[in-house]
Amino acid sequence: MATALAKAAESTAAVEHAARIEHVSKSFPGPAGQQLVLDDITLDVAPGEFVTLLGASGCGKSTLLNLVAGLDRPTAGTITTDGRPALMFQEHALFPWLTAGKNIELALKLRGVPKSERRGRAEQLLELVRLKGSYGKRVHELSGGMRQRVAMARALAQDSQLLLMDEPFAALDAITRDVLHDELTRIWAETGVSVLFVTHNVREAVRLAQRVVLLSSRPGRVAREWRVDMAQPRRIEDAPVAELSLEITDVLRGEIRRHGQH
Repeated sequence: MATALAKAAESTAAVEHAARIEHVSKSFPGPAGQQLVLDDITLDVAPGEFVTLLGASGCGKSTLLNLVAGLDRPTAGTITTDGRPALMFQEHALFPWLTAGKNIELALKLRGVPKSERRGRAEQLLELVRLKGSYGKRVHELSGGMRQRVAMARALAQDSQLLLMDEPFAALDAITRDVLHDELTRIWAETGVSVLFVTHNVREAVRLAQRVVLLSSRPGRVAREWRVDMAQPRRIEDAPVAELSLEITDVLRGEIRRHGQH
């Protein structure tokens, strides 16, 4: 852990931000012409910071994450990141014909890690996500939560300073999701990686983040931000988490009413 924290400190000293989004807008063609999905978004993610991006369905959260990941280009504005981000989707997207370890090794191979080092590094990452001994397991042998842990290990294998997460726990049951919240918080603290996490679950946003950013309904704009000054680890049922969640929910509902959505 000391090495990871030292690495994070060096990264913080070297760069001012893990991601910088400056006046970004995004339009897509539609039946009535260009449809504005994101409008003049400006947002920074500091090195080592955990930011959750919150908003109603269809507000452009995933679109913004794809832009930061470099999967698409903004119509206007600029996005810069500290190296290439790693992206984790709602679906695990593991290759079913590969073992858990080989899925991770593929990411290491694409990064240029020598073949002689890949297995050892894959096993280290599996241990980090508390799947020690699962190197040889096939995807069908893993539970939903275990698959997401392997997907997280694969994302970390890219050795990126910025982890982008698009509702990665949305399909899981409440208990598994609660466990993975704890695991993600631990891994974030141990590695010093920056996280930009998309969700529509207000309590999840407050439980995980140092900062919650609320997007308005389409077109998505930064409506408001909250600094979450609560020590980790947190529980989703903690009174301060519930109190801030209620405040954010009231603002979110106001945004939805203002834009005429239900």
